[in-house]
Amino acid sequence: MSALSKTYLCIDLKSFYASVECVERGLDPLTAKLVVADPTRTEATICLAVTPELKRLGVKNRCRIYEIPPNMEYITAPPRMRLYIDYSTRIYKVYMKYVAKEDIHVYSIDEAFLDITDYMSLRGQTPREFAQMITTDILKTTGITATCGIGTNLYLAKVALDIIAKKTPDFIGELTEESYCRLLWKHRPLTDFWRIGPGTTARLARIGIQNMGEVAHADPKSLYKAFGIDAELLIDHAWGREPTTIQDIKNYKPKTTSLSSGQILPRGYDYEEGRIVVREMAEALSLDMFDKGLATNSITLYLSYSFSSNVPVSRSSTSMIATSSVSRICGSIDKMYTSIRNKSAPMHRIGIAFAVRDDTFQQYDMFTSPEKQDKERRLQRAILDIRQKHGANGILRAMDLMDGARTIERNSQIGGHRA
Repeated sequence: MSALSKTYLCIDLKSFYASVECVERGLDPLTAKLVVADPTRTEATICLAVTPELKRLGVKNRCRIYEIPPNMEYITAPPRMRLYIDYSTRIYKVYMKYVAKEDIHVYSIDEAFLDITDYMSLRGQTPREFAQMITTDILKTTGITATCGIGTNLYLAKVALDIIAKKTPDFIGELTEESYCRLLWKHRPLTDFWRIGPGTTARLARIGIQNMGEVAHADPKSLYKAFGIDAELLIDHAWGREPTTIQDIKNYKPKTTSLSSGQILPRGYDYEEGRIVVREMAEALSLDMFDKGLATNSITLYLSYSFSSNVPVSRSSTSMIATSSVSRICGSIDKMYTSIRNKSAPMHRIGIAFAVRDDTFQQYDMFTSPEKQDKERRLQRAILDIRQKHGANGILRAMDLMDGARTIERNSQIGGHRA
């Protein structure tokens, strides 16, 4: 095996949340009919996962409750995010039995890439045998069925998982650059391929391209005209090429970083209710940023409204001297909210983003008292210390008790769902 030759696994935990709920109930995750959704919300709530059997019957993953046929019998399991994290941790420990952490890249809670290049020879195994060993261990340890893609680069491993593995009896698919071109150049739809969405598919269709083989043999000038610099990645992927390695991912340091927070409200919020939630979110994100030793010099606020109102998204950005002051940030957010909020439409979604930088050196201006700023930093540190000792709801503001406030409930959630 040459120094450049690699073998990767991309492992996905089949219908993960739904499978965990089945295992907890003593059900077979592959044959049970179960959806993971919060029954306390409306029928428009999105199902976080559905079992393979329901998918086979035509129920789409991430569907809404009302989209499930009313005559279909199934179990509704409220989401339990902490339980899913516990299962994910147990599965990560399975990976660690066979591969060092330096050769593991966790892509999401239910998906991971493993570089097994240097491990197969130790056991005298083929890539498929190595993959079967790990997926069998996952099933034995947790009761969760895993699917696996094997590839000579990260892209091929992911595509082997997404397109090939689901059609094999052992849920394992394999691809090399040669077999990728032979097997998948004519595959459709293009959205089955990693990083190709409906928008990319539509733009390709406008220049007469319907599959990956046609991308590979297209005039590069037409692709660069349509996609700009992104055409380079598209062309590489059309030929099954991907130079990035797990080590490259681990070594990557972004030039700019950001922190963001978003939430979908349980109902349409009026003007004053929305102001409370925006303030809560800004304060929580500011404290998180302060705790990480960061500061922001740019804030963006997004507000979305009821679909039926036909009101476009409101958006505003502002720049400032880099700060981690909760009062200054929340003051700016409040002004932005006042200036862009459409008062005639109920608000359903909020997003806040901070561009962040290191806060090692504090910046002052002629309008800010250094003593007042230092006092606020001590107060912010005290709030964080209390919450670390007594929990996220260990200290609250009066606004957190007002009608429409979301902080207390969200502090008991993980990722916006029940813990």
